[in-house]
Amino acid sequence: MRFERLLNYNLSSRSNYSGDFTQGTVMSFVTPEIRIAENEKPGQQSATSTLKAIARAYPGKLFFTLSLVALENALLLAYPLFAGFAVDSIIRGDARSALFYAVIVLAFWAVGAARRAVDTRTFTRIYADLAVPVILNQRLQNQSTSTAAARVVLAREFVDFFEKHVPTMVTALVSIVGAVAMLLAIEPWIGVASLAGLLLCMALLPRFARRNQGLHQRLNDRLEKEIGLVAKVGTVTLKRHYRVLSRLRIHLSNREAAAFLFVGSVAAVLFVIAISQLALAPAVKAGHVYAVMTYLWTFVSSLDEAPSMVDQLARLRDIGKRVDPGLGKD
Repeated sequence: MRFERLLNYNLSSRSNYSGDFTQGTVMSFVTPEIRIAENEKPGQQSATSTLKAIARAYPGKLFFTLSLVALENALLLAYPLFAGFAVDSIIRGDARSALFYAVIVLAFWAVGAARRAVDTRTFTRIYADLAVPVILNQRLQNQSTSTAAARVVLAREFVDFFEKHVPTMVTALVSIVGAVAMLLAIEPWIGVASLAGLLLCMALLPRFARRNQGLHQRLNDRLEKEIGLVAKVGTVTLKRHYRVLSRLRIHLSNREAAAFLFVGSVAAVLFVIAISQLALAPAVKAGHVYAVMTYLWTFVSSLDEAPSMVDQLARLRDIGKRVDPGLGKD
């Protein structure tokens, strides 16, 4: 029979925890209700369910932050187009029209500054709310202190996902899709070549993700035992532990470097195609050349983010099997 313990972090329940008071002062924030299912076994949770639960617990904060991310990306996507218009206006001697580009630049930086200011406030508070139920769940599952401490640190990855990786992923996806769409509109053959390069990379990513998830599993298995090893074992075992950690991290780094080189090779081929196409085009305008080259650079530089994004998702999937914050489910 399912038994749940409801943890209400309000002013009345906080009196049971001496750590929630500092010199007699009550903490000012109130954590949303968090449910811990005592009969759940370790490994039943998943990264997807945890991320969904965090999104449900903080819909307003996440919506506002991610709206700023979306607006920032819309302005970023408009960059090359308005820059191309500015170049053509400068060549015509129309300074007033060219100066509108400066307005787009200012708007982009203003939105970016606002997003960065909001990010820290939002996500540090979410992590502060998340850490306590993670610790309590590890106690309910009778985990060792070493494992519990490691999992509290790993829980930060869920917050980092929203704070750092979601904006990066959104930026990369918008830039990739938007750049391909714009290239298909202004230079169809270059757009088709870019789309082919994208499909090739997408076909290789699943295998890359599976292998990296296995490496992250071995790495996190080691990290969960680290505090216990530091407290108990001798020099030889400690050296072996850190050598294994080093080899695993180097292996992950080598795989990321190989993926980086592969994307760079695809980018070089695309630029050869683009330069050849533009050089053979009759009466091509300077602004058009600038827009095409900038959209292509936006595409390949965003595509370069794909391996690191996939690696982060693989890492998060493994962490999701270990860290159960006990967030309530509908």
